[in-house]
Amino acid sequence: MPDLPDVVEPPAATAAHNADHRARLRERFMRAGTTALADYELLELVLFRAIPRRDVKPLAKDLLKRFGDFNHTVSAPPARLAELPGVGAAVIQELKIVEAAAHRLAQARVLKREALGGWDALMTYCKTAMAHRETEQFRVLYLDRRNVLIADEAQGTGTVDHVPVYPREVVKRALELGASALILVHNHPSGDPEPSAADITMTHKVADAADALGIVLHDHVIIGKASDTSFRAAGLI
Repeated sequence: MPDLPDVVEPPAATAAHNADHRARLRERFMRAGTTALADYELLELVLFRAIPRRDVKPLAKDLLKRFGDFNHTVSAPPARLAELPGVGAAVIQELKIVEAAAHRLAQARVLKREALGGWDALMTYCKTAMAHRETEQFRVLYLDRRNVLIADEAQGTGTVDHVPVYPREVVKRALELGASALILVHNHPSGDPEPSAADITMTHKVADAADALGIVLHDHVIIGKASDTSFRAAGLI
């Protein structure tokens, strides 16, 4: 779906004003970084590439009004983004590129590194990848004998309050990777990281299946909007 307003060329004076605004905003970003920009201004920088000629400030503010902040905007599902007038395929693509880049950078800080000693960085990565999702996702972090993270894989995506998990598949993949330990992670789109009875039962099944093959389940973490719950810290495993 194209960004329809791009079809109409703005008047010369308006185009010059837009060009000056873009140049000033880019210069301020390069000089002072993101701390000097409001969320809508950072969104403008992203939208500049998708909408080369039009004033994008109103659209940036509309996106924030709909989704709340920069993080929730770039993490919003494409279908929901497309519901907003002025958001076409090019805009959605740029927002998803930013989201993917953020995930890749966060992953680079934890992959091939000792997981338990770098727990804060690991949780930051998980929150970046999962906290703003509108459906549940179940991920498994696979560790080697030195507790170095060797793989992070999404095992399944479900609904707003359920995701299917198959303990045999989790353990089978651990054997394929030569993993010696696991950390389970999933999100609660409701924002409340309190484990459900089903969460606890599933965790025990994975732990039993892993233990039978000499694989350690270090923890299961539920990611909420503002906080998370560690099964290990809560005494649930």
